[in-house]
Amino acid sequence: MIRTALFNRNDLKQSRLSEMQPEPLAENAVRLRIETFSVTANNVTYAVVGDAFGYWNFFPGTGEWGVVPMWGHAVVEQSNHPTIAVGERVYGYLPMATHLDVQPSNVSNGGFTDIAAHRQPMSPIYNQYSRLNADPEHDAAHENERMIFGPLFKTGLLIENMMRRAEWFGARTVVITSSSSKTALALASVARHRSPGIVRVGLTSPANTDFVRNSGFYDIVLPYDAIRDLPAVASVSVDFAGNAQLLHTLHTTLGDNLRYSCTVGATHVGTGFGRDNGPIPDPQPVLFFAPDHALAAIKEQGPKAFGEVVAESWRHFLRETEEAVTVDERSGLMAAVDAFHAIHAGRADPSMGIVVRP
Repeated sequence: MIRTALFNRNDLKQSRLSEMQPEPLAENAVRLRIETFSVTANNVTYAVVGDAFGYWNFFPGTGEWGVVPMWGHAVVEQSNHPTIAVGERVYGYLPMATHLDVQPSNVSNGGFTDIAAHRQPMSPIYNQYSRLNADPEHDAAHENERMIFGPLFKTGLLIENMMRRAEWFGARTVVITSSSSKTALALASVARHRSPGIVRVGLTSPANTDFVRNSGFYDIVLPYDAIRDLPAVASVSVDFAGNAQLLHTLHTTLGDNLRYSCTVGATHVGTGFGRDNGPIPDPQPVLFFAPDHALAAIKEQGPKAFGEVVAESWRHFLRETEEAVTVDERSGLMAAVDAFHAIHAGRADPSMGIVVRP
């Protein structure tokens, strides 16, 4: 039996589980049994902007009911592919479900690409699966951390890479909203090591202020209600909140000191992502789409050099988050649904990283 969690694309507060008998496996296809995946604010962002960026299309649902993408591990349960064996484990983009059928192509010792027709219009980054037996990024002792932080960490690293190549647009301070989020922590970590001259300012909710301060990733931490206390110096901003009113206040407060405005996620989805709260003062926010920057960085630096940068920064980050974030392992698809709803409603504990065994 294949079980899948479905969310109403027009009202994410609504969800349900579906069950269906598996269909016969297609020629050269592989059936993956999903072992584990993480549930983070990143997954909420996939759902919130799913129609605009095609995230609902990776694992099609039915009508208004869609499947939210996750990052995790799976094992080959059935294989019609000559070079992929039953029992082999992989890491990659998965549905919030118990199983996924893929059509492997470009198969190498290190991985393969799913060439299912419905996935081809989207970024190829999401269609690649790593074969753990030959995956240089795989660390059996840190599988949970890779699911929780891996994609988010790379987004943070790519933002720092973009900013540093642009010489931080002449700024010496970066202001980061939703600074308790996993991607924000990753950005702050990479900036501390690779751009040590940049002052890192974290904006967060009053409830998360202690966590953000104790994380040690930021030089200055301010609750949102103290945003007008931001240093009046040349700054860039990175917005993970997706709160139009907050972004408007940030731009107004920094005024001419704001040299560049980058928008990334939508963790505060209940408070105005994409809504018009009046014209935002210049500079106009620029959307950061990680897959495009990843492809550009790999092309510019070469796969080997880029991989080395990722690995070195990842090791730093793992050491720094070891005590800041605790892994919370849960079982069953309903546990994943409940975790999603808690994050969507802003009730999640930022000090917990949720891993689900569906």
